[in-house]
Amino acid sequence: MSADGTTTLERPVPAAREDARRSGQRLLGGLVNSPLTRLGTVWFLLLLVVLAGLLYPGFYDSGNLRNILSQNAPIGLIAVGMTFAMIGGGFDLSVGAVAAVSSVTVAKLTASVGLPQAVGLTLLVAAGLGLLNGLLVTRLSINPFVATLGTASIYSGAAYLISDSQPIVVTVPHFQWLGQGLVGGVPVSVWILAVVFAIGALALWGTVFGHCTYAVGGNREAARLAGIRVDLVQVVGYVVVALMAGLAGVLLTSRLGVGQADVGSDMTLDAITIVVVGGTSLFGGEGSVWRTGVGLLLLGVIINVADFQGWSGQLESILKGCVLLTAVGLDVLTRRLRARAGAAST
Repeated sequence: MSADGTTTLERPVPAAREDARRSGQRLLGGLVNSPLTRLGTVWFLLLLVVLAGLLYPGFYDSGNLRNILSQNAPIGLIAVGMTFAMIGGGFDLSVGAVAAVSSVTVAKLTASVGLPQAVGLTLLVAAGLGLLNGLLVTRLSINPFVATLGTASIYSGAAYLISDSQPIVVTVPHFQWLGQGLVGGVPVSVWILAVVFAIGALALWGTVFGHCTYAVGGNREAARLAGIRVDLVQVVGYVVVALMAGLAGVLLTSRLGVGQADVGSDMTLDAITIVVVGGTSLFGGEGSVWRTGVGLLLLGVIINVADFQGWSGQLESILKGCVLLTAVGLDVLTRRLRARAGAAST
């Protein structure tokens, strides 16, 4: 019995437990925020590249590496746009349908107008579809998932109507240069992807719009009170991702030589997987273009090795789904640990 009338066991035990709990949460927070954890995707990519070289003797050949980049250039373009939309708190399920509309549109227009005009008009159409998505989400306050799921169905149907459900063969000379040509031994599509990545990274990191995008995704109400035009920022994000989907549709049409209404059937899942695996949060406010690049390379290497192993398309689809679920689960877990660590430090 102490002087204040309490036993010696009544005070130190709860305090010790609380101190231990807070210490554990701080330790978890330190681990979550450590460079080793934050760059976990990079380390995993490096490990995967080493394993791919062991499993696939021709993996490091310049032709195979060039093939990985060129094949994934269209989906990489969409992933850059999706990064903007998701950091800003948005979500777009219509990118595959936008790419399909762009594919059949550019194929149709090249027969009646010049090649530059056809590409320009197609990108304008894609941007318009993104603008519609943005207005549905911001002006009508429709949930992004529901809004873009609905427009995906509309745009997909429109692509089949435009093409009359038939492939549209493109016979215009030089059009296939975009998807198949080389500049300095590097595919033109890869050069386009590199330029888009550079512009995207600069826009997010060094412009007012980029900072506003992070602010809106991090806390929409706080961004509004700070004077940021929240609706405008989100609408621009939807226009950007649709514009990239349009460019992806053009590149795919150029590579294949035909415009097809089903060209973007798998693009939505692939783009979301790449962005989330790269570290962009589904909840907004966190992510970067360079991380999306890491996610793109990671998925590209996985699919390349799977193709070499002779895996079927069904197994590849299962693999992509598992990768996506793992990435989302890690994102949710990481956010919870950071929240607990933050609570422990206050």
